[in-house]
Formats: sequence, C-alpha cells, structure tokens
Amino acid sequence: MSKELLNRTKQFCYDVLNLTKLLPNTYLGNHIKGQMIRAGTSVSSNHRAARLAQSRAAFKAKISIVIEEADECAFWCEIIEKEELVKDPLLGQVIKEATELSSIFIATRKTMMKNER
Repeated sequence: MSKELLNRTKQFCYDVLNLTKLLPNTYLGNHIKGQMIRAGTSVSSNHRAARLAQSRAAFKAKISIVIEEADECAFWCEIIEKEELVKDPLLGQVIKEATELSSIFIATRKTMMKNER
C-alpha cells in the first residue's frame, strides 16, 4: 500500500501539471495554474516527507498538509469546471483522485489519532 500511495501521489502531481497546461492564458487561468501547481506538487512532496517524519507529531502534521492540498486541488478543479475553462477527461480524473487521496489520508489521520488515545 505504501509504495502504491507513493506512485499515486506522484502520478497525481503529473496529472495536475498536465491539467494546468490546458488552462487558458488569461488572468484567471494563470492564477489557477499557479494555485494548482503549488497544491498538486505539495500533495506528493508532503506525502514523501511524512514517510520520513522523525516523530508521530511530524507525521500527523505532514499528512494534514497532504489532506488540505488535495482538497484545495479539488476546489480549483470545481472552479475550472464551473467556469468551463477546460473540457478534457483529465479534469474529471484529477477531481476523482483528489477526492480519493483526501479520503485515504483522512482515514490515516483518524486511525493515528484513535491509536494515540
């Protein structure tokens, strides 16, 4: 599962980067590009950092960032969809994966917090 999650978060990063390439070169498109690139790359990089965390608190903090950034990607995708900025199946894939990754890492954090009690 751990190796699979590494691969999934890295692929998510690439999918987000490819999606941003489809955005129009407008003020809104460029703003969303920047936000998506920051959040999408953060999912993968913070997941990797969590795996190397030296304490449970550091692990939980990094996983919390992963959750926030994946959810932010889903948010920006919803804006892209609503504004009809991109009409490509990749948009749906990124939304689906952002939602699934959020759910996986929320469950991870809940389990960890439950075990701390």
